[in-house]
Amino acid sequence: MTETQRLFCAVRGHPIELRPITPADRTFLCSVYAGTREEELAQVQWSAAQKAAFLAMQFDAQHAHYQQHYSEASFDLLLLDGQPIGRLYVARHSSEIRIVDIALLPTYRSQGIGSAILSRLLAEGARKALPVTIHVERFNRALRLYERLGFRQIEDKGVYLLLECSPRKVHNAE
Repeated sequence: MTETQRLFCAVRGHPIELRPITPADRTFLCSVYAGTREEELAQVQWSAAQKAAFLAMQFDAQHAHYQQHYSEASFDLLLLDGQPIGRLYVARHSSEIRIVDIALLPTYRSQGIGSAILSRLLAEGARKALPVTIHVERFNRALRLYERLGFRQIEDKGVYLLLECSPRKVHNAE
């Protein structure tokens, strides 16, 4: 672990660490973003080059939006045994803990990693008596995970749902 990495949680004895993102992480972060759009882009009859250009443009727009609208957030890489596997962006406020974005590379999904990360954030919310919130796309497969952990819909924003887990509704947290 380097001095910028910090232990966040563990999955089956393997440490999940956080490291602040740097400009050198752009290619990796773009690949994480691309992994979140795989199913959607499988339906499109574009060439690989067209898809790559579209994904790079969309990633840059999303990244700029997050940096502008959540400037106080922590923007971290998720590391498993020291290797980058995803990203976690969290804005901590006096009234809530907002998960701005959480995404894992496809090969690391459905292995309990997301549950461990979310449980750690929910435990932090419980300790601080703060709700944990996240926007999620209506048809995101992770919606079931969020609901199982105690998140409930508090607002319908069309494509996105705003979910909240209040401290008293925490399930399976540390």
